[in-house]
Amino acid sequence: MLKHLNTEEKKPKRVVILGSSGFIGSAIHNLLERNQIPVLGIASKDLDLMSPDAGKKLTEIMKTEDVLVFISAIAPCKDSGMLLKNIQIAKSVCNALEEKPVAQVVYISSDAVYGDSDKPISEFSCAEPGSVHGVMHLAREIILKQVYPGPLTIVRPTLVYGLNDPHNSYGPNRFRRLARAGMEIVLFGDGEERRDHVDVEDIAELVVKIILRKSTGLINAVSGEVVSFRELADLMSRFFEPSVAVKASPRSGPMPHNGYRAFDNAALTKAFPGLNFKSWRQGLAQVNEQFKAQVSK
Repeated sequence: MLKHLNTEEKKPKRVVILGSSGFIGSAIHNLLERNQIPVLGIASKDLDLMSPDAGKKLTEIMKTEDVLVFISAIAPCKDSGMLLKNIQIAKSVCNALEEKPVAQVVYISSDAVYGDSDKPISEFSCAEPGSVHGVMHLAREIILKQVYPGPLTIVRPTLVYGLNDPHNSYGPNRFRRLARAGMEIVLFGDGEERRDHVDVEDIAELVVKIILRKSTGLINAVSGEVVSFRELADLMSRFFEPSVAVKASPRSGPMPHNGYRAFDNAALTKAFPGLNFKSWRQGLAQVNEQFKAQVSK
């Protein structure tokens, strides 16, 4: 699903990141710097993309030779009010792109644009979001396609974990914090639903490769394997001494995605044969070592 416009890796003159202070944005920013690629990070404190003159201000910042990584969002998008705000953000970005088209745009979307499926989801799967969050990302994808005529890459990550995740949502990031604090991990139901999880550092590496090869098209940022939340919790519990209890609890609502959310990573492997997303065991073990090193300082 990706087409590489550069036959070999080539560094751009500059990368501009909208949403550089966020979890994924900061990981991309840091990796670009480590690769000695000029990067300008723009956070909400630097530019309010919902302001009426945001498009004009962004036009003054951007250069035609820039690569624009668009990740800024109010997320997770839970209601119509948040949806409208996110569309306004996209409108500001598109207003700037109409005035000053850049060399490439990379949009960080979400796997939430896909509907539920009892088979692994691929880039060929129908986009039929079942949540406002998914609707928001799909709408922004469509807006960008209509406005920007240049090389556009849409990256759709699945559930993301990593060392500096600011959220405390259900999953490995929360489980690690609970285990570190010596608190029991309480699951929804028995934690039997199975999902794909990816390391934020792998997403950053994918985006940098997309920039270096000036790729265009659509790609899912997925590992290609699933794991239950029970397995994740048990692993996190064993990472710390003494290990904490992992307990089931009555499920108050329907199981998300009917308990199964798997992805086919064949397109990712074909586009970048040398890029191997870590397995959940490898990734979480690495993050845990990083976490222990961080708290011991």
